[in-house]
Amino acid sequence: MAVVGWARVSSEAQCLEGQLELLNEHNCDRVFASKHSGKAKGKNIDKLNEMISYVRDGDIVVCTKLDRLGRSLKEVLQTVDALKEKNVYLKVLQQPIDTSNNDAFSNAMLQLMGVFAEMERCFIKERTQAGKERTGNYGGRKKLISTEDRNKIKEQVKLGATQYKLAKQYGVTATTIHRIINE
Repeated sequence: MAVVGWARVSSEAQCLEGQLELLNEHNCDRVFASKHSGKAKGKNIDKLNEMISYVRDGDIVVCTKLDRLGRSLKEVLQTVDALKEKNVYLKVLQQPIDTSNNDAFSNAMLQLMGVFAEMERCFIKERTQAGKERTGNYGGRKKLISTEDRNKIKEQVKLGATQYKLAKQYGVTATTIHRIINE
């Protein structure tokens, strides 16, 4: 029986150290780790699949929180099901989940924690969207030229102004003026 750790953070900028320390304190024989969003396909899924392929009947997979196994309840439950199919147990250190007990309470907690993790992600998305709507900042570069000035540029072009002259006047490139004209 092996104790296998799983750690994941959502971006390259985040630190895995806290999770790795907890997993090492629980004497994991091997630790798999990923620094990619749960939304991202590719490396995160590959690492998770590598861990699932590695574990054997009777092994225990240890992670710090349930949401480290996926970004949606569906993904978490798919991972848990993949482990169950291999007769591998799951222990979540910071939540009361230990499937080696195979009791109703542990199974209910597993389901509830997944639901709460997904609900929190929905709240975060809703708050982010509300903030964008409130500020009008939806990301991307700010326009160099206001809508009013864009309309003036189009009028000046109709009156014969050159793109080069307008570019100098507004402090932008001729390519920017060309894009405005062709909007």
